[in-house]
Amino acid sequence: MVAEQETDERVAAGEAGAAGESGRVRRRGRPRSFDRATALEKALMAFWEHGYEATSVSDLTRVMGIGAPSLYAAFGDKQSLFAEVVREYGERYGSFGDRALAEEPTARAAVERILREAAVTYTAPGHPHGCLVVHAATNCTTPEVEELLRERRNANIAAFERRIRADIASGELPADTDAGALARYVGALIQGMSQQARDGAGREELQALAEISMAVWPRG
Repeated sequence: MVAEQETDERVAAGEAGAAGESGRVRRRGRPRSFDRATALEKALMAFWEHGYEATSVSDLTRVMGIGAPSLYAAFGDKQSLFAEVVREYGERYGSFGDRALAEEPTARAAVERILREAAVTYTAPGHPHGCLVVHAATNCTTPEVEELLRERRNANIAAFERRIRADIASGELPADTDAGALARYVGALIQGMSQQARDGAGREELQALAEISMAVWPRG
């Protein structure tokens, strides 16, 4: 367990002022410990549910169960915390795409698997629906955060395109396949499924959508 200690900002002033005639130092405030991983998970859930802009520092300290000084000491500012949340989300909840691209023999098989697993992940109980990287961008007005999320989404599309181009080169896909357009099609499907999940679509409905969407996939 990683513990962080919240130190009252008044301690420094108290130490300086209390070392007078008696030479004694009086410490005010009591150290508070918390589990960093648990606090990070709670922040992740808050950002996932409400997005970046709608989640205030006050919201974060409340759900994380820590004070603002502890948040800043352990995670930096809100933007730094969010960047760590995005990394954690990618490792814990969003890694199914990378696994499918690495493990499946063709781009088609990988995309089919990604869409099926997105339907499950985006509607699973126990956490907000949809994709954090998609939803957190809603109404975002912080340029650095917008760029962070845009880079993540574009990186996914680039990974789809690389896999599609590899299949074109091997003859798995027709030579005239538009790899860029097909990759963006997949990206649009995933982002649309995220919003559909937020709007109440269930797993079966999203899986049916995924099945229909693969009908346009070119064949070699």
